[in-house]
Amino acid sequence: MEFKDYYEILGVEPTADKKVIQQTFRKLARKHHPDVNPGNKEAEEKFKTFNEAYQVLSDVKQRKKYDEARAQYLEWQKAGHRQQDFDWQNWPASRAGSAANPDPGKQTRTQYASAEDMEDLFGSESPYSEFFSSLFNQAPGSGRGQAAQARPRPGRDVEYEVELTLEEAFHGAERLLEIDGHRIKAGIPAGVRTGSRVRLAGQGEPGVSPQAAGDLYLNVHILPNPTFERDGDTLHTEILLDFFTAVTGGEIRVSSLERPLILKIPPLTNAGQSFRLRGKGMPHLGDPKTRGDLFALVRLVLPEHLTAEEIETIRGLTTSRSKRVQAQAEEIKI
Repeated sequence: MEFKDYYEILGVEPTADKKVIQQTFRKLARKHHPDVNPGNKEAEEKFKTFNEAYQVLSDVKQRKKYDEARAQYLEWQKAGHRQQDFDWQNWPASRAGSAANPDPGKQTRTQYASAEDMEDLFGSESPYSEFFSSLFNQAPGSGRGQAAQARPRPGRDVEYEVELTLEEAFHGAERLLEIDGHRIKAGIPAGVRTGSRVRLAGQGEPGVSPQAAGDLYLNVHILPNPTFERDGDTLHTEILLDFFTAVTGGEIRVSSLERPLILKIPPLTNAGQSFRLRGKGMPHLGDPKTRGDLFALVRLVLPEHLTAEEIETIRGLTTSRSKRVQAQAEEIKI
């Protein structure tokens, strides 16, 4: 029988506390859950292994018993013995009278809250390994089967990853999702951002009568946008300003997620200056009528298609300005 190092399976230290173990398991479970990987046998087996490790390490009594067995096995291995020679089935019996099994005439039966969930996922066959069954005296499939299936219980919550464009996050969006063979039209409110978790009540796994269905949670990720950068409800963009408009002032068009805007540029505007357009940013999640601001940063560019005459005129202005600045400097020296 193969030894299972549950700490190594979850990737945590033997000193890890329950919170670390729980966070690590949740991360692994989200990645390898059968609902996220339909038909993927490799992900299914990994999920079973991670679940088994978590069931043991998250329970104080079972973890204590496992730690004792693990320490004894590691000592056995360190002494040069072969893994297959260690008698796991007799290990609990050899500790008769201990807190793990106070009555040597009775087997320890371990009950886990997720047994029904595992049966729904994988059928009546036990999702636990031979090592687990031997260590905790739990026969494959024990305490489960048709009676467990018929037991009333609420449906499980389901999580789903959703990617949105910034435009979809601005206006709100819909997604047609297929989960466990069912199609769900999911509405996503305006103002969501990366990390937002949208709850759709009762859209998760159906419950066993008369219990309610679970919820569906959409984990949102916003894709990068080539025009805008987002900071909360604030948007940032750049505007290209030619030399003549920067000097004399004028009007230019500014892109926004709603419609193009007209921005008045005052005379003698410098590169790097930022203009604030109030209420033209992202809608606030839960209150779409409240909007953030849009900041437009000026970047100067050369005018396009200058004629030889225009270039000569600019050269004349440059020479005239240079002479004037030099004359003023000489006056100051005097």
